[in-house]
Amino acid sequence: MDSSKTASDGVLLPERRRVGLLYDERMCKHFDATDHPENPNRILAIWNKLESFGIHQRCVILNAKEADDKHIALVHTRSHVDFIKNISSQKFGSKWDRIAARFNSIYFNEGSSEAAYLAAGSVVEVAEKVAKGELDSAFAIVRPPGHHAEANEPMGFCLYNNVAIATSFLLNERTELGIKKILVVDWDVHHGNGTQKMFYKDSRVLFFSVHRHEFGCFYPGGDDGSYVMIGEGPGAGYNINVPWENRSCGDADYLAVWDHILIPVAKAFDPDMVIISAGFDAAVNDPLGGCCVSPYGYSIMLSKLMEFAEGKIVMALEGGYNLKSLANSALACIQVLLGDKPIVRSLQADPFESTWRVLEAVREALSAFWPILAKKLPEELTSKRTSLILIPCSDSEDEYDNGPNTTSEDYEAAIEHVIEPLQNLEVDDGHGTELTNGPNTTSEDYEVAIEHVIEPLQNLKVENGHDQAIAFSSSWRSELSKIDIWYATYGSNMRESRFLCYIEGGQVEGMQKQCVGSVDKSPPKESCWRTFPHRLFFARDYTATWGPGGVAFLHPESNSEDKAYLRLYRITLEQFNDVLVQENILSSRTGPLFGLKDLQSIEDKKCISIEAIKRGWYHNVLYLGKEDNLPVITMTCTLYSVDNFKSGKFPMCAPGRGYANTLIKGLVEGNRLSNEEAVAYIEEASTKKL
Repeated sequence: MDSSKTASDGVLLPERRRVGLLYDERMCKHFDATDHPENPNRILAIWNKLESFGIHQRCVILNAKEADDKHIALVHTRSHVDFIKNISSQKFGSKWDRIAARFNSIYFNEGSSEAAYLAAGSVVEVAEKVAKGELDSAFAIVRPPGHHAEANEPMGFCLYNNVAIATSFLLNERTELGIKKILVVDWDVHHGNGTQKMFYKDSRVLFFSVHRHEFGCFYPGGDDGSYVMIGEGPGAGYNINVPWENRSCGDADYLAVWDHILIPVAKAFDPDMVIISAGFDAAVNDPLGGCCVSPYGYSIMLSKLMEFAEGKIVMALEGGYNLKSLANSALACIQVLLGDKPIVRSLQADPFESTWRVLEAVREALSAFWPILAKKLPEELTSKRTSLILIPCSDSEDEYDNGPNTTSEDYEAAIEHVIEPLQNLEVDDGHGTELTNGPNTTSEDYEVAIEHVIEPLQNLKVENGHDQAIAFSSSWRSELSKIDIWYATYGSNMRESRFLCYIEGGQVEGMQKQCVGSVDKSPPKESCWRTFPHRLFFARDYTATWGPGGVAFLHPESNSEDKAYLRLYRITLEQFNDVLVQENILSSRTGPLFGLKDLQSIEDKKCISIEAIKRGWYHNVLYLGKEDNLPVITMTCTLYSVDNFKSGKFPMCAPGRGYANTLIKGLVEGNRLSNEEAVAYIEEASTKKL
């Protein structure tokens, strides 16, 4: 197909690319009454952004179509199809919450069935039009997302697997269109477990997923996202997982994967079409992803994929929960589909050390199937790396339904302070015309200005591995290292060997991830046991450190009828800050979270909620009195969280076996309670209502 035309002066000009854009507000009818991250505002934000830039005027606007049951049944069981089809009927109306609770991170309402059918059918619609040649490429702005949905069950906000349905439709139902090999690229921050399973034995589909994995601790968890999952039977070698070991991966990390794994393999595979599970939750500031990919990064990743299948690319929206970064990233990608060139800039940051380690492991696992990967990457390349900070998983980390939306606070704050003023940026283009962020500009000046401030922020990247030391600014450490406090523990830290993980590093049995420890790894000077008139209770329902089950909290208000056993450790205020960081999954900071002024005022204030870690579960520092004239402090939730636990907005749950055993051992090993008494104490705290 000739993609050019001749201007009146004889110059050959590129023909405008025909890009399909599909959006339908009916998909907004699927929503949860609570403040759920997967909500209608996601697609509204994208559409509004595209309209403000006039993108819709440059695209072919398509109407959504509901999927046919027979097409859905290509990848889903008949029982699952029937279940989703009927879930929104009135007979289930009073049972939606109870039914949803049977699944992993799912909700239902009266609009769920229609939205699921529209999302799946819309991806099929745009894929078919691209395959026919009616469109060069397309973007389906759909929800609910799909890549977690498995053959027989919904999960992870996903009801039907939209991309898998469209892929199977082209390969099995429309063979006359000549699409025999499809590259499915899943760049959502979560592993595309459902899509992987549906094509695990199929050599016609090269499935590639780059995702935060953290050795199976990050959602959806388990080993499915490991690099050793390479496919089976005829599909061996056609399943590629790039599992990040840590949060905060950004442009440099993703582009290293593109250059040294995906692009070489894609050239050998030579697909007839590329379908992208386009989740934007690896974007800067996403509350669930914790990574740092910029709109520029997404545009470059997409540009590199445009080299394949004559640019026949279908993008289907998956995740992405920060409305600004979601909309900006989607805009950047659609501009690439239209043929706009990304603003050229250099990457000042290098990939993480862990990124090179993962790349080498993936290449080795797949080298037998893709000889291009057999060659070892040169040292002069892999030596270019960023390795700054590691903060391990702790009791406070998990996904939306299971924990706080933890992110790199300092990184996000810096981004917000810089980006916010640029949203209304007006720049003179040099011809006396002011350029504004609107539909009549290509926003080059805006993007260049963004790049000037984004570049330095690349160096704020942080690492969450297993073999690095915490690297914080040390100007405050010498001062706080001279101040002793009593840190009062009521959860797993009652067991000394567990608490030492936060000081010396390491892990004890039952823990699924290691701790890095503190900068000062000196053991506590002494410890003792005391009882306090506070309520011990268990809430949340999953942690990356301990798996399923609730974790301990201390009610911040005292009550003479309550009695909690706490083990006190005499440590420095410097060490307390490092424990506070690790408990709340903060990835970066330049000073103490709880300093001398806080210590001096907490006796009067009784508690101090730390703004920098407000998304953590244990950001409320609580004063409990004095011991040997030293302040006794602990960390717990706020009264606001307690109210949410009472109302059911945040889950309450008994502790899992491994976590409960650690608490019991702590009480027994400390000679505080007998085994029977410890079991009874934990059981009462688990069952007694707030």
